[in-house]
Formats: sequence, C-alpha cells, structure tokens
Amino acid sequence: MSDNPADYFLTRRQWLNRFGMGLGALSLTSLVNPQHLIADPATKPVNPLAPKPPMFPGKAKAVIHIFAQGAPSHIDTWDPKPELTRMDGRAIDGGIAMGSPFTFTPRGKSGIPVSEVFAKLGDHVDDMAIIRSMHTDIPAHEVATVFMNTGSLRIVKPSMGSWVVYGLGTENQNLPGFIALRNGGLPSGGSTNYGAGFLPGVFQGTSINMQSPTVQQMIQNIQNQYVMRGEQRRQIDLVRQLDDLQSRNLQRDAELETRLQSYEIAFKMQTEATDAFDLNKEPADQRAAYGNTPTGKQLLVARRLVERGVRFVQVWHDGWDHHQDLHDKLAKKAHEIDQPLAALLADLKQRGMLDSTLVVWGGEFGRKPTKDRNGYDTPGRDHNSRGFSTWLAGGGIKGGVIHGATDQFGAEAVKDPVDVHDLHATILASLGMDHKKLTYRFNGRDFRLTDVAGNVITPIIA
Repeated sequence: MSDNPADYFLTRRQWLNRFGMGLGALSLTSLVNPQHLIADPATKPVNPLAPKPPMFPGKAKAVIHIFAQGAPSHIDTWDPKPELTRMDGRAIDGGIAMGSPFTFTPRGKSGIPVSEVFAKLGDHVDDMAIIRSMHTDIPAHEVATVFMNTGSLRIVKPSMGSWVVYGLGTENQNLPGFIALRNGGLPSGGSTNYGAGFLPGVFQGTSINMQSPTVQQMIQNIQNQYVMRGEQRRQIDLVRQLDDLQSRNLQRDAELETRLQSYEIAFKMQTEATDAFDLNKEPADQRAAYGNTPTGKQLLVARRLVERGVRFVQVWHDGWDHHQDLHDKLAKKAHEIDQPLAALLADLKQRGMLDSTLVVWGGEFGRKPTKDRNGYDTPGRDHNSRGFSTWLAGGGIKGGVIHGATDQFGAEAVKDPVDVHDLHATILASLGMDHKKLTYRFNGRDFRLTDVAGNVITPIIA
C-alpha cells in the first residue's frame, strides 16, 4: 500500500497523464536533476493577511468606523444654523423652516459649537476634525449606505475595510483583519457593506451580532464540541495538504483557498476571540465608563480588538432615520452613543492608542432644514444628500478644526465640498496608502476604492 496521499486522489486527467506519460517521464529524468522535479516541502503558501508596510509613513495603524446608519441630522448635531432658527416656522425654499430644537455651545479650547445632545462627546472636540461639507449622490438609505462603505453605486465592489486589509494585512493572525460589530439584523444594503466583492474572500469582514449574550453565541460554532483541538489541527493540515497536491497539477481555486483560510482563522480564533470578546476581563470601572448598554459593549469590544492588532473594526449604530418626533428620537439616539463614544476616545488617549487609531463617525447622508410633511404635530426631517457632517479623530488627523460649510440653512455644501471618494482617500492616506495606487486587477481592469475620483482632504491631515 502506498503512503502517498496523491496516489488516492487522482482526477481522470491525472490518471491518464501518470500512466500514459510514464515512459516519457523516465526519459526526462536522464536529462535533468530529479531533485528539481520535487516540490520543496519547506515552501509554504503566502499568507495574504500577513502585515505589509504602508506605501508611505502614515500615523494610523488601525481604524474604528462608527456608522450612524439612518442618516443623522447634521443641523441638530455638528452644524448649527442660527438663521434657520430665526426663520423657524416660515416658508423657505423647499418648505417650512424647522430650526433646531437643541442648543449649541462652544466646547474645548477650539470653541467649536456642539449640540447639547452630545454633552460628553463634546469634551473631545479638540481631537476632532469635523467635516461640515459632506455630500453624496442618492438620498436613499440602501444605496447611500453601500456607497459610503464601498464607493460604488452600481456594481458590487469591495468594502473599505476589505481594501484596507488587502493593502496592509493585519497584525494579529489569530483574528480576522476586518470585523463588523452589529446589534441585531443586517444593516441597510446587507452584507455588501463589509463584503470583499471581487477581492479574495479572506479580506471580507467578519460580521458579529453583539446582541447575543455569550461569546459562543456571538461567534457561532467558535468551539467544536465533538473534536479536540489537536484533532482539529490535524484535519485542517490534511485538507491543506490535499489542496497543495491538487494545486501542483491544476490551477489554484480561489474559492477553495478562501475557504481554507477561513478554516485556519476560525481554528485560531477559538482562544483569541473568546478572550477579546469577554468583557468580564475588563475592570469594573472601565465597563462602567462605557456603560452597560449594547452600544457601550460594542465600543469596548472595538477597543479590545484594535488593541489586539485587528486592522479595521466597524461599529454599526442604527436608528438615525428621524422623519417624525425628531426632538425626542434624536436625543434618545444620541444619548445611546454619547457616553460610550466619549469613553472610547478617552480610553484610546489614556492608553496612547489614539495617535495610531483613526476613529470615524458619520452616516450615509444628512437631513433637510425643513419640516418633513409627514411629521404632523411632531415633525422630523426628510433625507438630504447635498449636505451633511462627518468627523474624524486620532490617527494623524488635526484636532479642533472644522472643514467646509453648508449654506445658511444647512441644505447644501457650499464651501470646500467633500464627497464620499474624498473621505475614503483621506482615510487611506492616514494609514499610509495612496488611494490611486491601491489597486486590484479584475476583468482586465485595475479597480480601486475611489474609482477614478477622490482627493485627500489635506487641511485636516496633521
């Protein structure tokens, strides 16, 4: 009996080749060194997740992207409009003016005005670059959400997190390089928001439902109840060996390679992920600072993941779609994130991690300065793609600055407008990557996150 696994796993073509070409192979060995025909057993496949150097020095080593899905009203959070308040209830272009029901107060040494709904987050305004001139193409949640995350309106393309891990790899080989933390169901636009598109699947985001009470439920099947770790390791090694045997004779199968990489990461995660997601290992005062809430747990886990070398962490915070009762609903939603996000910024700074961690907050578009006609006696605001706000902090970003402006009512970006591709280019630049050179060839064309557009917002780069 042969001890060579290749003797038991032959395609029909391989069988014919072995027996039909055998005499020719014998003749060949008399002409060349037989050792050159044997694969080097020490040769290992290249790990696509291995850390890679940036294209140029970048201060950020990791990203925490807090996605406020639903489109927060910039007029009521980061972009005060006194003239709109003065015109409240009067007819303006587009409808009846709705002044913000919230008070704005100058905060920090920079004196940037911040809405009362962010009472604690306002303490960190000197670390933020607030972009008041964002704009996007289509004010529809699903389309705009996917566009903000992938830079594409038409075809399915890789998400921003996938591009980042493709370009830089990740520091921790026992955890995925890109992790998306959500509270419940899929976001608007589905898993495309953290998918790898046409990039190899190993770069896609690992989506984790933080509503589950235990790590084993958050990451299903993280532990094998039937096979011990040693046996699991042998099984994975066998599958890898069989794949290598096939690859020597046939073209490598990208889908199979992705699945094997997934097996490998899942095996390694059994210990590392259990530790990273176990918040009981945090001191009680630290847990209290973030708050014992779903959002607080998300952000504390985000810090723990970045601390362990995960390259890109996305935190989904939905529920910002306020067509009615904006006064109460926006205040409630802001309250959910105010303390936890303030705690995250303070925690990162205290640990010396804010300089190397880029924190981004924002939604898919903004809201109109007029009353939504469906709001009745408790009005809200309708969608607005022509102007909204996003802020960045840490990771080589200037703090205490405002970039761009909307008009007197907040309806449209009029000064230094910033589109989605510009934002993506800036995030990549903070990580030391040139958005024009980070490309992947697919279907005969070099694609990039920023398509054929995008300019780095240099005034906010430190």
